Amino acid sequence: MPVEIHTRDAEEDTIEILKEFKGEVNGLIHCFTGTEWLARQALDVGFNISISGVVTFKSADSLRETVKMLPLDRIHVETDSPFLAPIPMRGKKNTPAYVIHTAKFVADLKGISLEQLCEQTRINALKMFPKIQW
Repeated sequence: MPVEIHTRDAEEDTIEILKEFKGEVNGLIHCFTGTEWLARQALDVGFNISISGVVTFKSADSLRETVKMLPLDRIHVETDSPFLAPIPMRGKKNTPAYVIHTAKFVADLKGISLEQLCEQTRINALKMFPKIQW
C-alpha cells in the first residue's frame, strides 16, 4: 500500500527517512508546500507530489516554480478538505468541489489544458492506488 506523507519544517528528516525505504515503499507527499529540493529528492526516492489550493495563494511564488518543474506523470491535485480552499474560494470551508480551481491553476502553470491535466492525474491516481475502481 502506498503511503501519504505530510511534512512541514522537516524536509531533511523526511528525505533521510524515505531514503531508508527506497524501493520498498512508495506514495506521495501530501499537500506539498516544500522546496524544489524536497520535490526533487522525493521524486528520486519514488514518491509523487500532491498539490493543494495553496498553489493559488499570492504568497506561493516558490511553490508555483516547483510545480512547473514537476513531471506530469508524478503529480496529483487534491483538496486537503476542509482546509486550504483555493482562490477564488479562499476563506471558505474547502470541499472536493473546489479542486477544479486548483486543477485549472496547475494546468495553466504547466501550459496544458485542464482536460490533459485531469486525464494525467487520473492515470497517476490509478497507478498510485491500484485498488481504485474506476
